[in-house]
Amino acid sequence: MIYDAGSLTKDLHIKCTRQDVLISIIIPVYQEEKLLPNTLAVFTDTLKQKYKLEIIVSDGGSTDSTLAIAKGSADIIVCHTENRRQTIAEGRNMGSLVANGDIMVFLNADTIPANPEEFLETLKKWKDKVYKPCAIACPVQINPEKRKFADTIFASILNFYVGCMVNVFGFGMGRGECQVFDRKAFIDIGRYNGSIPAGEDFEILRRACKIGGLVFEKKLLVYESPRRFRRYGYIRILMEWAVNWFWVIAFGKARSKDWEAIR
Repeated sequence: MIYDAGSLTKDLHIKCTRQDVLISIIIPVYQEEKLLPNTLAVFTDTLKQKYKLEIIVSDGGSTDSTLAIAKGSADIIVCHTENRRQTIAEGRNMGSLVANGDIMVFLNADTIPANPEEFLETLKKWKDKVYKPCAIACPVQINPEKRKFADTIFASILNFYVGCMVNVFGFGMGRGECQVFDRKAFIDIGRYNGSIPAGEDFEILRRACKIGGLVFEKKLLVYESPRRFRRYGYIRILMEWAVNWFWVIAFGKARSKDWEAIR
């Protein structure tokens, strides 16, 4: 099923034909023909049936073979057709508008669960809890196939820091590679701020933490591509994160005017 994002509004939720969905995996994409196949392949038909998954690809206007790849595996596709660059926050929001699941998982196109079975089983058990936070932040590591020693050290320190800030000090923060929301809570907090090109992942978790709670769940470990770190290095990326985090806290918007797509 394919939707034109231009026909959707932030106040509209489209109910699709599937009523048995528990988990919606929402993947915002833009020119992701190289890595999207690997991400989609993780969610096999067996896993989709066992955990009642639907895969939603929200395309930001790709001109490569991204859409053709998505059509081969995704249950629902949302296409951005406006003559402007879509933010990743807008892409996530468009995907959420057509989602049916009680749990919404926002997963970047270059990111996969380290252990898909454990990942989905953890989400299933989380859904059944009577009292639970409205959102989950996930630990992130570089994909083992491309991981270097420095990658392990950096990610371990960052995951420890984020975990402590969230679980110990109750601070709303987390990486955007993978974020999980209770469906109702996601809608109640107002979805992602589509006007923020960078830092939108941090900003929404701050709101989630204030409204319905947030937890850092180690069992939801995901692997990401090292492409951005290889292009610019850890120091520059950390500085950009820090500046955008500060601007989000101080001014409610990102310092960066755009977040460059590394392909």
